[in-house]
Amino acid sequence: MSDAHSSRAARFAAAYALLRAAADVADHWVQTDHQARAKGQHDHTDGQSSAAGRRACAAHVATYTATQAGALLLGSRVLGVRLRPGPVAAALALSAVTHYVADRREPLRRLADATGKSNFVRLSDFGMNGAYCLDRAWHHAFETAAALIASA
Repeated sequence: MSDAHSSRAARFAAAYALLRAAADVADHWVQTDHQARAKGQHDHTDGQSSAAGRRACAAHVATYTATQAGALLLGSRVLGVRLRPGPVAAALALSAVTHYVADRREPLRRLADATGKSNFVRLSDFGMNGAYCLDRAWHHAFETAAALIASA
């Protein structure tokens, strides 16, 4: 493998590890209880709850993205891995947009229904929460894509 390829692989591995760790911190420690409860609200009868849900989700995604940006900035410096600002910005934008879509809950529920996962997305028994599992898988997939972009 050439130095250019191994260097890109090192940047990818670093970016993925940093994005993944920051995502868990942002989702489980940084996110407020209000954001967690309100971000998926879709009360279409009066529009207020839906607007409150959009605001809560946007606030959560802002802190989520800031946490990932901080992790990429600090972690890459500590590791001595050079990530270029343009690809990092594009990676963070992808992560933010896809995180917002998933955390509004209804789009992922509709996708699950369309792909034959209706029962799983509604599962909340036997120690499992299907919606949470599908949410995590969605985030992991797009964090991997973001890491590929950031490592360019």
